[in-house]
Amino acid sequence: MRSDRMPSRRAVLAGLAAGLAVGPAAVAEGLPTIAATKDPSCGCCENWVVHLREAGFTVTVTEGPVNPVKVRLGVPRDLASCHTAQVGVYLVEGHVPAGAIKRLLAEKPQGTGLAVPGMPVGSPGMEVEDTEPDTYDVIQFGPAGRSIFARYRGGELA
Repeated sequence: MRSDRMPSRRAVLAGLAAGLAVGPAAVAEGLPTIAATKDPSCGCCENWVVHLREAGFTVTVTEGPVNPVKVRLGVPRDLASCHTAQVGVYLVEGHVPAGAIKRLLAEKPQGTGLAVPGMPVGSPGMEVEDTEPDTYDVIQFGPAGRSIFARYRGGELA
């Protein structure tokens, strides 16, 4: 076989197909699945799920009443938002950016999880066109207390 010969169309397509099959799996490798519970009619929650998937997470979504889940998992009332998720041993409450979740999983701090209370404009899923994004805190919470885990402005670390 000549080394300067162009690969066949079949070889090129097979290579592309193999790359596509490996690509998403390679991105998600090492990231646990996030199990989210959201109200069926909530669009911002769905946008947050899209944000997580674009960051490489696999996300399962259960639609239904969210408040009983919050109570069962022990989400503090003042940290509550519109959806609740579990990832590994942690809770994720509200519009927490994927980067903060990845940091949580990498650092493995003591605590229950992370929360973005309320629905701040500019947080993942809460982007509003022609509206200045809020500066908001990602709160780490648990039995030992609370602390600011990260501060964001418009999806970027502040």
